[in-house]
Amino acid sequence: MTDFTSTRKAFHLPEGIIYLDGNSLGPMPVAAAEKVAAMMRDEWAQMLITGWNKAGWYQQPRRVGDRLARLIGARQGEVVMGDTLTIKVFQAISAALRLNPGRRVILSDSGNFPSDLYTAEGLAQATGATLRVVTPDEVEAAIDDSLAVLMLTEVDYRTGRRHDMAALTARAHAAGALTVWDLAHSAGAVDVDLHAADADFAVGCTYKYLNGGPGAPAFIWTHPRHAKAAAPILQGWMGHDAPFAFEPAYRPAGGIERMRVGTPPVIALAALEAALDVWDGVEMADLRAASIALSQRFIAGVEASCPGLILNSPRDPAQRGSQVGFRHPQAYAVMQALIAQGVIGDFRAPDVLRFGFAPLYNSAEDVDQAVQILARILQTGSWDRPHFHEKAAVT
Repeated sequence: MTDFTSTRKAFHLPEGIIYLDGNSLGPMPVAAAEKVAAMMRDEWAQMLITGWNKAGWYQQPRRVGDRLARLIGARQGEVVMGDTLTIKVFQAISAALRLNPGRRVILSDSGNFPSDLYTAEGLAQATGATLRVVTPDEVEAAIDDSLAVLMLTEVDYRTGRRHDMAALTARAHAAGALTVWDLAHSAGAVDVDLHAADADFAVGCTYKYLNGGPGAPAFIWTHPRHAKAAAPILQGWMGHDAPFAFEPAYRPAGGIERMRVGTPPVIALAALEAALDVWDGVEMADLRAASIALSQRFIAGVEASCPGLILNSPRDPAQRGSQVGFRHPQAYAVMQALIAQGVIGDFRAPDVLRFGFAPLYNSAEDVDQAVQILARILQTGSWDRPHFHEKAAVT
């Protein structure tokens, strides 16, 4: 049984703050500062360029990927770290398109994160493919034998709605299509099992529920059946079979190594390693059960004390990730007032108050206090002050 009291102590949580925004950026693990400092002090400063061999920097993307693998239902040697999530989305879609010649349709949904849609749109324009976007509820019916790639974010960033990965993958395969799953709001939040779902490609970031820090590197997973054939359009030095032979032509490495692109972000990966230390004693089934308990408690509390808010997430927790959204016509100002009172969630346009629940550091007491503060802000109208309506660059 996972001890969430112990994991909470592993994070730096500022005094007086209730943090319900781990679905945007996880808090800093206490050990991260020393981990990064040690890397800079003992490795970079002392070893200089020899750190690529002596400290294992070159192997770090695979080593960290192996540690992350169990959290997403992957196996050792199947996950590699590096670059940004957008780059990994680009790699996965382009590789899937090449594996499915003769078909040029990419299917996604309107609940997908805009960056994923932008990437797919650009790829479609560059390759002669077509991007088809439907509502989340229309995805299953839209899968037909014209489809090359089904590209979805498993958990909707705005509503928390969770797609049935296994069912949609099976339907896509039956139609002759491949699947690309974005786990940005799944990894570290829900019980992902890529092998059980028989997915083809998966990508994700590590700065949300995995707590790797702002700008932490993304990951990519390829099903072993595609590992020797996947050929993404973006071909980088680190994905070459022999990078230090400096051959003029590209020759892809074997397995997941071919999905590497640029020089790995060694300092950022050090911080992520500190975050993954916290996960070593966590069972995903325990995490999921605790997450559901927290989100259900929050929904019940808000609906009992904040009648002006409208639930913007599936009521059934089985159809929801680890986040909950409520709608309010002045959601931005309400959220700023809430943050000013020490409860940090976030706003998503046009009218959504969004809250993420992470049992590693969130408790039932956090939920109850957050509900009480939110109810007081709405009842008193204290949100309706000019400075709460002034939008910052990052919302």
